[in-house]
Amino acid sequence: MTDSPVTGLIDGHNDLPWAVRNRADYSAEGLDDAAAPSPFQTDLPRMQQGGVLGQFWSVYAEDEPGVDAVQYTLEQIDFVHRFVRRYPERLALAHTADDVVRSGQEGRIASLLGAEGGHSIGGSLAALRMLARLGVRYMTLTHNNNTPWADSATDEPQHDGLSGFGESVVREMNALGMLVDLSHVSEATMEHALSITDSPVVFSHSSCRAVTDHPRNVPDGILQRLEGNGGVIMVSFVPVFVSREWADWFAAGQEGDAPPVTIDHVVAHLEHAREVAGVDHVGIGSDFDGFDHFPEGLGDVTGFPRLREALAASAWSDADIDKVWSGNILRVLRATDERFTAQLPD
Repeated sequence: MTDSPVTGLIDGHNDLPWAVRNRADYSAEGLDDAAAPSPFQTDLPRMQQGGVLGQFWSVYAEDEPGVDAVQYTLEQIDFVHRFVRRYPERLALAHTADDVVRSGQEGRIASLLGAEGGHSIGGSLAALRMLARLGVRYMTLTHNNNTPWADSATDEPQHDGLSGFGESVVREMNALGMLVDLSHVSEATMEHALSITDSPVVFSHSSCRAVTDHPRNVPDGILQRLEGNGGVIMVSFVPVFVSREWADWFAAGQEGDAPPVTIDHVVAHLEHAREVAGVDHVGIGSDFDGFDHFPEGLGDVTGFPRLREALAASAWSDADIDKVWSGNILRVLRATDERFTAQLPD
């Protein structure tokens, strides 16, 4: 099956489970009605229209005092499992690259899980192992705040990257076949994790710092290391990350008209990532339903074909777009699938 033709997009990050928690009390109803689109940026008819082959659903818990992050993460995982069961003709739970390909051949969207933030394990390697057994394929090492063992891009550094326990987390993730996700982490954490991982990493939803100077974006020195590591940067659409002008307007209180942000801003990040990391190390990580505003033409999951058209108009070959759309992240999954499936329950 690994040689089967693959069409469609694999998106590295979508926050629908969190949006549904906040706005619909985790109800999976109303997400497959083409006549009455849901209030979210994501639903099943629009995913089909957008040509989505596979989706990493973010299972996210607030990283705030008083929040039981392990419980919240389990609730998010439960939602995704119920979502897939509610729409079995549309969705299929996926653990491996072959699962994604098989789902596409069946006309279903492959549903993968990615935990956003290392606080989700509550400082426990046992909790990490259980997330893997529940099908979580990647974990972002931090969210917006530091964990007790890793520095975030948007917090004051405490660990100079990873603590000793943080190194243990990365090594345990390698052993489990979980992808180490370096979105949200500091540059020091990126460097530290890359120095000890034995598997490809991902940036599930980040863009390029040289194009938009934002701490959530990836500097060129890290992008250059992806070729040797085998990893993938999955470029995000969030305006704060893709447009310096929009980020400044947002930070200044959003007074007056917002600066325009278009598909061309996203194309600029994809082209920079291709130039610095290489086309074999670029993907898409939209972050839909994780932010209120998106570029013109990319307001929801129906926008993916418009982005593909923009890349083609910018002289990208179909073969290179196919790598960005699905080929590169499928390669990363295949590199880790054997370890991941070995630890799943029989």
